Amino acid sequence: MPTNTKYELKLGAATREAFGQALAELGRTNPAVVALDADLSKSTMSVYFAKEHPERFFQCGIAEANMVAIGAGLASAGKIPFASSFSAFVMTKSFEQMRVTVAYPNVNVKIVGTHSGISIGEDGPSQMSLEDLALACSLPGFVVISPADEIAMNSLVKSAAEHVGPVFLRAGRVKVPIVYSPGQTFTIGKSIELVSGTDVTLIAHGLMVAEAIRASETLQAAGVSVRVIDMHTIKPLDIDAIAKAARETGAIVVAEEHLVDGGLGVRVAQAVAQMHPVPMEFVGLDRYAESATPDQLLDKYGMRAVNVVAAANKVLGRKK
Repeated sequence: MPTNTKYELKLGAATREAFGQALAELGRTNPAVVALDADLSKSTMSVYFAKEHPERFFQCGIAEANMVAIGAGLASAGKIPFASSFSAFVMTKSFEQMRVTVAYPNVNVKIVGTHSGISIGEDGPSQMSLEDLALACSLPGFVVISPADEIAMNSLVKSAAEHVGPVFLRAGRVKVPIVYSPGQTFTIGKSIELVSGTDVTLIAHGLMVAEAIRASETLQAAGVSVRVIDMHTIKPLDIDAIAKAARETGAIVVAEEHLVDGGLGVRVAQAVAQMHPVPMEFVGLDRYAESATPDQLLDKYGMRAVNVVAAANKVLGRKK
């Protein structure tokens, strides 16, 4: 995608919806693809796959740990299983199974966590997954992906199926702005530079990509040259893009709907420290939220463009 594009950011589908549609489409072309769910298929949208391919859909009930272990067995038999549930459930209730039956033997299981972050809204903190990326990234061999919109999700579901090895794919409940044009290509481990700039770099994933774009427009209007990077693959990181941004802009802000501890920001900071140290700021969460509408929560907990702008101005003040 060309840089310096003017983004309209019209509201599109939720990434969970795009996941369900892409999975059903995969089922039409690849008979090895199977789906598992933990009694939430109407919410995770794996129900689309279940309706089209009922003989390849496994409803595991409220038993996420068993679901992941069953997925590992199916993968060992040559299938490509997509096991889905809310991120808060699948990543915490099934972590031991991911560690022992998926990561350790490095089997070809795709874990899909939907309803991630605080934007799940009124369901409240017990179902808000703020640690999912940290947990997934801690598992050796796992690829970890957080798409920004429906177009990215559609493409990256297919990339996940083609990748041989464990994958964690993060999806959200709410509708999000469309960032990409149809036909945009995505490669696991390669970020996308959406806006070019030389003064500061904004790195984001998921729904914060649109907020980073909005923040860049505000900053550019004030005379700041801003680079925006969609780091859709959290692991493996696009080290080259991070090093280039550090060298060329000298200041980085990482924005994510996740706990600051253990999220993308920590991974980017590790890379920056190793290659080219520069001032950094982080827009993320440091606590659990509460029950409210998605908009109320995103406003209260600082997941907006205005917060990214404030972080950018702060890091620019520290830039040598």
